[in-house]
Amino acid sequence: MLRLSFFLLLLFTSEIRSFDLYIEESPDSDDFGDLLEEFQTSFKDRARRSVSEEDDVQAISSDAVLLHSYKVESTITSHFANTMIRSKVVNNDKTTRSLAFDIQIPKGAFINNFTMNVNGIVFSGSIREKTEARSLYSRARARNKAAGLMRTNSLDMEKFKAELTVPSGTKVEFEIHYQETIRRNLGVYQHVVYLQPGRLAKHFEADIYITEPQGISSVNVPVTVSPNYAPLVKTTKGEKKAHISFKPSVDEQRECPGCSTTAVDGKLVVRYDVQREQSSQLQVFNGYFLHFFAPENLPPLPKNILFVIDVSGSMWGLKMKQTVEAMKTILEDLRPDDQFSIIDFNHNIRCWKEELVYASDLEKEDAKQYVQRIQPNGGTNINEALLRAIFILKEASDLGMLEANSVSLIVLVSDGDPTVGELKLSKIQKNVKTHNRDDFSLHSLGIGFDVDYDFLERLAQENNGMAQRIYGNQDTAAQMKEFYQKVSTPLLKNIIFNYPLDGISDVTQNSFHHYFGGDELVVAGKLKPENISPLQSMITASSANADLLLDVTSEAEALNELFEQSKHAFPDFAKQYWAQLTINQLLAERNLATTAEAKRNITKSILQLSIEHHFVTPFTSLLIESEDGKERMLADAPKDPKGGCCQTLINLRKTPFKQSIAVDDDPHFIINLPMSDLDVCFNIDSQPGNILNLFSDPELGIGVNGRIVSAKKEKNSKLNTYFGTIGMYFKQHNMKIEISTEKITVKDESYTHTMPWSESCSMMINRKNLTLTVKRNSNFTITVNENLSFLIILHRVWKNHPINVDFLGLYAPFENKFSSSVHGLIGQFMHEPITTVHDIRSGQDPQKPIATMHVKGETLTVTRGVQKEYQTNGGEANDVPCWFVHNNGKGFIDGHYKDYIVSSLYSFLKRP
Repeated sequence: MLRLSFFLLLLFTSEIRSFDLYIEESPDSDDFGDLLEEFQTSFKDRARRSVSEEDDVQAISSDAVLLHSYKVESTITSHFANTMIRSKVVNNDKTTRSLAFDIQIPKGAFINNFTMNVNGIVFSGSIREKTEARSLYSRARARNKAAGLMRTNSLDMEKFKAELTVPSGTKVEFEIHYQETIRRNLGVYQHVVYLQPGRLAKHFEADIYITEPQGISSVNVPVTVSPNYAPLVKTTKGEKKAHISFKPSVDEQRECPGCSTTAVDGKLVVRYDVQREQSSQLQVFNGYFLHFFAPENLPPLPKNILFVIDVSGSMWGLKMKQTVEAMKTILEDLRPDDQFSIIDFNHNIRCWKEELVYASDLEKEDAKQYVQRIQPNGGTNINEALLRAIFILKEASDLGMLEANSVSLIVLVSDGDPTVGELKLSKIQKNVKTHNRDDFSLHSLGIGFDVDYDFLERLAQENNGMAQRIYGNQDTAAQMKEFYQKVSTPLLKNIIFNYPLDGISDVTQNSFHHYFGGDELVVAGKLKPENISPLQSMITASSANADLLLDVTSEAEALNELFEQSKHAFPDFAKQYWAQLTINQLLAERNLATTAEAKRNITKSILQLSIEHHFVTPFTSLLIESEDGKERMLADAPKDPKGGCCQTLINLRKTPFKQSIAVDDDPHFIINLPMSDLDVCFNIDSQPGNILNLFSDPELGIGVNGRIVSAKKEKNSKLNTYFGTIGMYFKQHNMKIEISTEKITVKDESYTHTMPWSESCSMMINRKNLTLTVKRNSNFTITVNENLSFLIILHRVWKNHPINVDFLGLYAPFENKFSSSVHGLIGQFMHEPITTVHDIRSGQDPQKPIATMHVKGETLTVTRGVQKEYQTNGGEANDVPCWFVHNNGKGFIDGHYKDYIVSSLYSFLKRP
């Protein structure tokens, strides 16, 4: 009997849901015969068929896996992109191999189909409501059929990965389709496709076709994977059409002459704009209308702007340096008729000026010097800072200090949750909404990966503003300046689109507070079937000099001729654009809904649209099934699948495990290996009182150790152990820090300072380049020299628990800059060892497959399992699927775990 193994890993990232799925099937049922025959191609035929393919493999790559073709095609029609990525892979090895399909998807795009063709058997997708998908899953399981899952619970999906472990000779074709509205930003439309074939492709094609009824004014390709590939990108532009192509040969793909690895791994970025003979463009096609409004050559409205800047201790270092750099540029860009002020806040609220002042050269220079002198420290009082900003604007308005046609803005810059004052996020939202006026907009910039971006986004949405995540790195200043450019030039306010009610329905948002230069306002809707007359629209708005009234008319058949002549136009662009715009607006409304009934009604509308227009959204799943419907990959497997021939291990996470290395719980070590794309786990069963070295870097003078404590008594004949105290020694700073479950003690040659867990506070020691931050009864963070950080999470049990005790978990980002001499139970993995896992197979427990791991010259048998980490979801448990190494990590760690026992909390590891 032929055994088929599939390992399917579908991963969606930046603040999203993900899961692992392992499927192993032994087809032995009568109704599976046809499928089995298709896989049981004779080895003789396969051998004859593989001769030329084997030659191709040798000519292309030293790897026995051949990427036969890699094709990317985007068709952009009226700023709506329909993108297809197809990869054809052949396993010409004599053994089972893993075939992967790994792509990036632009933020905001909606997946609308994914198919697989495995040796001629096609699995295609359909969008289903999750409950229905679960039901279909159960039926498939009852018939002993393979089952799998693809879904997302966020719009921030950025990565998609599918991986199949298949027998020799298998051909697999992956194909994914996704769609996105391309919004105008700073005067251009930008479309990004990620080219990540993973290996040399025998045939490589990337095509982007643009069709714009308004006419194309400009098109360019500023990013082409790498500068070396710029000459290979071909661009042709007509009046209303453009084509961008990138088709490197095998040799042109090579990383170096004769190399078997590909250099193609990056983005192809296309920027273009359309002709602007008219500021308003109304397009009608196939029963839908799209209305694009982007006026130019208008004088800017004066603006009243308050910058509210978080200067708490967590902003110390690179974040603050980059914020100051950005603010100095932003202040310089203010126009003389703009009024502004600056509020900086930690646990206290400070104002550069208690009132708005005009942006004269003198005031701007004084403001820049004020910002330059900011020293971050203390907690975070977001509530009081925003209320102070609203008060300043309201007072200026009440006193008649604001220009009648001006625009009032608050720009909040923060990297964390509130730790001082009002801590309840919903209460802060309510306070801001209650005190804010409808004509004051609030814009939120969230800095870093750990910021509660959902909270900042809700603040902005409720107060007519925009939100943007600013990733905390060397580009922080550039990202902040780019965001400011989006709101720096208000041209209109109080814009309303009016349409005849008797001819249209289901119109998206048609009133807007502001229009900023370089942006575009879009309204979409349906035409009623009986409407055969031209569609008319009237737009009213207020500009710097006068009130505007624009009248636009569009014939329903105006676009038919253009699209009939356009081979690569996407015929459903208007329908899908309307649907995606509507869904996004409904998701925003749901985010702000105040009652459960309102949320249910909005969810019902989103679900209906998602199914009708074939979008994967937070409330739908993509059911993948064979043509006859007998074999399925579908959503939300039961928690305890039983019986049948399929073994399915599913892990659902709120967000992916961040690239870090951790030890937590009993004590479980979780080692993230980003280059190998693996999470590896092991436990250490040491005696209470023992002190284990976790990090030892004698070159940098850094030692981190943990003391073992035990539970109060055995549970299920096992006495659990944990880390009860963690000691950190920074020799070059002559600083020792002891973190227990009761308090944090900081000691150097001259003083001892205690920080209780019961209070949120920050402490910055400038002369030692150390920042210490306590989040009340939650976690402790230490940052050293801007390039090293550690997170310690406090786990409390309820008082007088009969068994469990309080304990600590330690997390270290993989980006920490240790020296080459770093070692320790965790430290040795800061320089990642080459690790591979293959030969996935059934274990004694059908829910825990086993595999073979090669690492550090060792061959280990590992088990698929799940460990818990508490970093990703703000202290909540998050399941991490990992390959578990038995016997206290033997073979994975250097030596024996007892080699890591040290004499004190501040000892360095003595290596033989």
